[in-house]
Amino acid sequence: MAAVTSFSLFRNRAATTVRAFVTVKASNPNFTTFLLPLRSRRSLCRVSATNDEEAAAKVAAANANSGAPTIFDKIIAKEIPSSIVYEDDKVLAFRDINPQAPVHVLVIPKFRDGLTELRKAELRHVEILGQLLHAAKIVAEIEGILDGFRVVINNGPAACQSVYHLHLHVLGGRQMKWPAG
Repeated sequence: MAAVTSFSLFRNRAATTVRAFVTVKASNPNFTTFLLPLRSRRSLCRVSATNDEEAAAKVAAANANSGAPTIFDKIIAKEIPSSIVYEDDKVLAFRDINPQAPVHVLVIPKFRDGLTELRKAELRHVEILGQLLHAAKIVAEIEGILDGFRVVINNGPAACQSVYHLHLHVLGGRQMKWPAG
C-alpha cells in the first residue's frame, strides 16, 4: 500500500509555470519512491469553465434567431451599464465583464443589421466591418497596447460565440501566446 508523504511545487523558470507533484512512498522498503503530477485546482476549474462556456454557446446559438434584443443591444440603449472605452455614431467599445487579458474590450456595431455572426456578413456590411477594425485600432491606442494586441471574432457555437451580435474582442496588456485557443 502506497502512502502520500509529501507535496512539492516546482517552478519552471523558462515557462513561469508551477507544477505540483505528490511524492509517493510505499510501506514496503523495497518499493521505490516516485513523483506523480498533481492536477492543480485551477486547471480543473478551467476545464469546468470551458465546458460551461461550450454549453452556454450552444444555448445562445439555439436562441440566435429569436429576434430578441441581445445584451449588447441593451448596452447600446444604455439599459445596462458598461465601461465605455470608445464610441462614435456607428461603433461602441466597452470593457468585457469577464476579461481574459489585462486589456479586454469588446467592439460592436450599434446597428446589428442582420450581422449576428461573421459568417452572415454580406457585401452591404463591408463598411461597418472596416469601421469595427478601425475602432479596434483606436481602442488599442487608447489602452496603450498599440505595439501588441490581438483581435478575436468568435463565429458560431464551435467557437464559443455566446452573443449573436457580431463583436470583436481586443486583447492585450500581456504577451499573447500561439497557437490561440
